[in-house]
Amino acid sequence: MEFQFIHEIDTKQSALRAVRFSIDGEYCITCGSDRKLKLWNPVRNALLKTYSGHGDEVMDVSAACDSSQIISCGLDKSVILWDVSTGNPLRRFRGHAGGITTVRFNEESSMAISGSRDNKVMCWDIRSKAQDPVQILQEAKDAISSVRINDHEILTASFDGRIRRYDIRAGNLVTDCIGDAITCASFTRDGQCIVASCADGIIRLFDKDTGELLNEYKGHKVDDLCLESSVDSNDTKILSGSADGRLWIWDLANQEVVGKLIGNNLSKYPTVSLSVHPQKNCILATNGSKILMWKEQSQSDAIE
Repeated sequence: MEFQFIHEIDTKQSALRAVRFSIDGEYCITCGSDRKLKLWNPVRNALLKTYSGHGDEVMDVSAACDSSQIISCGLDKSVILWDVSTGNPLRRFRGHAGGITTVRFNEESSMAISGSRDNKVMCWDIRSKAQDPVQILQEAKDAISSVRINDHEILTASFDGRIRRYDIRAGNLVTDCIGDAITCASFTRDGQCIVASCADGIIRLFDKDTGELLNEYKGHKVDDLCLESSVDSNDTKILSGSADGRLWIWDLANQEVVGKLIGNNLSKYPTVSLSVHPQKNCILATNGSKILMWKEQSQSDAIE
């Protein structure tokens, strides 16, 4: 499988902190150090809307399941719920004592879950008028780097070297100690495994239920950056940003490096955040103020 570089989009947002596809894959949202969010049609390289309201860098963003709302978080310690079409902020949630690094909707987009440098994860009911979080998860001993949600689990990663999986239905907590600071943890598409990026420069694949280490992927450059990783849409490749400006790709099964993607030219900026299309092997990644787009060559006509 080879990926073809499509184009780059200069968002003019200074340093981008995150890029996220919408649930249907039709749009993407970027957020950056300019304190703004921007909504794009990435295929057409078209800016659709700009959202302003954060008082500091915007660190993460998530789109609702019906694409009518956006949730974002930033170093101003606030979580903001936005109306996509008007661009207006609908709700602002405050409660974290430190900058907020990560936020996600649950599958029904009825709750927002945020993780912060204050070591806490907070769950916000966006349909309620209550301003306080409905639940605070405070088991972590260091900053939260990522939060991911599936139908009944909240997966958190922390710089304390632990992955925590909260089973919402059963009320259970499973903690896996990796040892090194974790910059990102996510589920594979089939929900059977967890991919964890670690500060020691190794990406580790674990069996979700047993905690068994299945594979390790290395070679990319970390440089104390909070790099994101993911799987491709087929659950056969591991993807990661890198301090060398490339998007690294490994074969999930045999751990071999199968790609080091760049744009038109190798950039001096690191590739930190990435997002995989929900249905197709199309990838977006951040590089400085730009987002770069690739798609699988065998699907050249599929996303046009």
